[in-house]
Amino acid sequence: MELKENFDKAVVESKEISKRPDNETLLQLYSLYKQATEGDVNGEKPAMFDFVAQAKYNAWTNLNGISADEAMQQYIALVEKLKTN
Repeated sequence: MELKENFDKAVVESKEISKRPDNETLLQLYSLYKQATEGDVNGEKPAMFDFVAQAKYNAWTNLNGISADEAMQQYIALVEKLKTN
């Protein structure tokens, strides 16, 4: 249960980071969060001209097969890295 608690804490801390991360890092945070909380990507691919939704979908798809625990660990590590920069 400690991993889940650390993950939940990292989710809160990610919203408190003073410097806004670049778009690539935001996509990483998004996709790791989705993989950790929902598992492999589900639903239909977004419309061709919805570029933001497509980027999110593709980032999440790249994590297919990663366990929720692994995604949580990667998310926590990324938030820790962002906090120190």
